[in-house]
Amino acid sequence: MPARHRLADERGETLVELLIAVAIMGIVAVALMAGLATSVLISDIHRKQATAGTAVRDYAEALQNYVADGHYIDDCASPAGYALGSFPVPAGFQHSVVAGSIRYWSSSGWQSTCTTDSGLQQLEIQVASADGRATERVVVVLRKPCGLGDDLCD
Repeated sequence: MPARHRLADERGETLVELLIAVAIMGIVAVALMAGLATSVLISDIHRKQATAGTAVRDYAEALQNYVADGHYIDDCASPAGYALGSFPVPAGFQHSVVAGSIRYWSSSGWQSTCTTDSGLQQLEIQVASADGRATERVVVVLRKPCGLGDDLCD
């Protein structure tokens, strides 16, 4: 084979082909990095939701134990009366008793206005992350314990 013919058979890639290949690889790399960043963000949100869910259930249990120990608030309690200020929450989270969430039981169902406290109160508790990505709420029914001067247990 003559030298001239052999060089024509072994020609390389053209500039256009190389530019297209680099553009395709760039698009794929950007898509992979965006997917990775999204999975890291979603993982962070899920971890915060799980932590907030655990913290709000722990707070609700501590509140029920607090009430069972004789700290039930008669006479139309306010939600602030049930705020356990000393309750430890995970770093980066805050807990609160939702303002205006307390409801009182009457013969016709749960009422938001209190006329007479029948010994049952419904309260909403919230734990939220400081960055606002996760908020978990739970509704707790507080019952006046037996032996606090009422005839509820007879």
